[in-house]
Amino acid sequence: MGDKQINQVQVVWAIALILAGLGVFYRIPQVMPSIEQIPRFAAASGFIRFCFYFIGIFLIGGGGKKLFHEFRKQPDKLED
Repeated sequence: MGDKQINQVQVVWAIALILAGLGVFYRIPQVMPSIEQIPRFAAASGFIRFCFYFIGIFLIGGGGKKLFHEFRKQPDKLED
């Protein structure tokens, strides 16, 4: 009864967010050259790259926060 309640769905979701963020970081170098070849987006390639990295950081940070809070939950107080 004093065990911590860990919601497995939340843990899986947190891991999925972290993996998605890492996937964004992995794909940016592969995708940016093709985006830079589009004339309309070539001038904004620095901003687009910044946005992709921001999304990756946001996903990893959100998943890490969710994972941290899920394992940091306080057990219910037992009354003696």
